[in-house]
Amino acid sequence: MPIFRVTESSLQRVAETTFSAEKLLERRDLQRLLRADITPLGDELLVIAEEFSDWDASQRRIDLLCIDRDAQLVVVELKRTEDGGHMELQAIRYAAMVSSMTLERAVAVYARTLCGEDAEGRALRAMLEFLDISSLDEIPGALEVRIVLVAADFSTELTTSVMWLNSMGLDVVCVRLKPYRLDGQVLLDVSQIIPLPEAKDYVVRVREQAQEQRKVTNERQQVLRRFWSQFIDRSKPRTSLFANRTPTSDHWLSAGVGRSGFALSVSLAQQFSRVEVYIRLPGDDGERSTRAFEALLARRQAIEARFGGDLDWQALPERAGSRICVELPRGWRTPESEWPALQDELLELGVRLADALREPIQSVEA
Repeated sequence: MPIFRVTESSLQRVAETTFSAEKLLERRDLQRLLRADITPLGDELLVIAEEFSDWDASQRRIDLLCIDRDAQLVVVELKRTEDGGHMELQAIRYAAMVSSMTLERAVAVYARTLCGEDAEGRALRAMLEFLDISSLDEIPGALEVRIVLVAADFSTELTTSVMWLNSMGLDVVCVRLKPYRLDGQVLLDVSQIIPLPEAKDYVVRVREQAQEQRKVTNERQQVLRRFWSQFIDRSKPRTSLFANRTPTSDHWLSAGVGRSGFALSVSLAQQFSRVEVYIRLPGDDGERSTRAFEALLARRQAIEARFGGDLDWQALPERAGSRICVELPRGWRTPESEWPALQDELLELGVRLADALREPIQSVEA
């Protein structure tokens, strides 16, 4: 957005310029000025190092390493370019390299920056005062890390990447420094463009919701993998149907019943489970599969007699396949102490369903 000077008679547009045109360099000028006064990037930052590179086997340097009042490390990456280059990739690498830093280590880094007499003591006192704590022990373990990218502007590729990274749980901010020239002076318009300051609380809530959803998903995957591992082990003395299967985080485990297009599977939802034979013939758009289902349905009485109970015959007209199944009112939310009984029941139903359908399936014309 342009900047205008207000006069008595008009609005006069202030001329835009570039860092290159003004001969302002990243390290010599922008970094030095922000090192002396970091407030354009936020009042809640303390610069603890410039050109930080305290690691082995790498010559890479963090432009400015800061800490905020929430005791998070802040990696500040600067570019004077008009598109930001690939600074988000650099910053992620730097963030990973400092991700194991503790508060005690941060104080030592800050002491090296301060130098001079009693640098360690001054660094410790300044850090405790800045964080409003009485002891480093109040913040144990490695510090969380967030990223601030600062450039004259940002490409669409970069901003898209940053928004995706934020949606995945990272904390990345983009701050634009736009130079203007007015009456022989260079002015800077400093604006945070990602996330917009007024949307910060909303972005945080969305990030937290996404993190919680990933947590639930990971929990479900771990539960399912553990359930199927036990299920496969329990199946081996009873049947060969699942003997060669490997544990999975999917909500189903499948097996063959002797003919392509007829798949036996056991599936788990939160509150129920199902044993089924799903009918979907290879290369079929649904017509041949429907005929196969109807041929089996015509033999329903004999099939259910061999199975030893009623089956649910689902034509599924909205899909290209059909299913013959039986359901139980317990799923993966069942307490783990009750899993063996559920697994045994599913195994029994799977064996019975396979036995009831194996011969009829072979005689179906498709």
